[in-house]
Amino acid sequence: MKIEWKKLISCIAIPLIVGGVSALLTRGSMETFASVNKPPLSPPGWLFPIVWTILYILMGVASYLVLTSGKMNRTALTVYGIQLAFNFLWPILFFNLELYLLSFIWLVILWLLILITTVLFYIISKPAGYLMIPYLLWVTFAGYLNLAIYLLN
Repeated sequence: MKIEWKKLISCIAIPLIVGGVSALLTRGSMETFASVNKPPLSPPGWLFPIVWTILYILMGVASYLVLTSGKMNRTALTVYGIQLAFNFLWPILFFNLELYLLSFIWLVILWLLILITTVLFYIISKPAGYLMIPYLLWVTFAGYLNLAIYLLN
């Protein structure tokens, strides 16, 4: 399979831009995170941008594999786009607005959208589905953190 570099770069850039703009809008997020009561297993704040960058790259590669598979399904990329929108808004709800319960509910919906995206991607391209699993696991962990922060604060 020949790599279509422009498509690959575009597919990786889209989630990175979504995450980058969201991060810009929530610039004080690590101060907020540092100030709340946190549950056991809470990672240090510096880890979040590293993990999210890796996850956005994996998502981008997964979307590229679906886009160039020859079996592309519009539904799969539509659900992918919707989950990216939910991903974009979650930090604003959590960090800027400090709506911890609403953020948790939003995260549950995001998790379901990621699961649906992962399954749809897997049907089209098994590697694309596998590349989405770390994202699903991280958002599961984020759900634990979000719910615990809601309960502790």
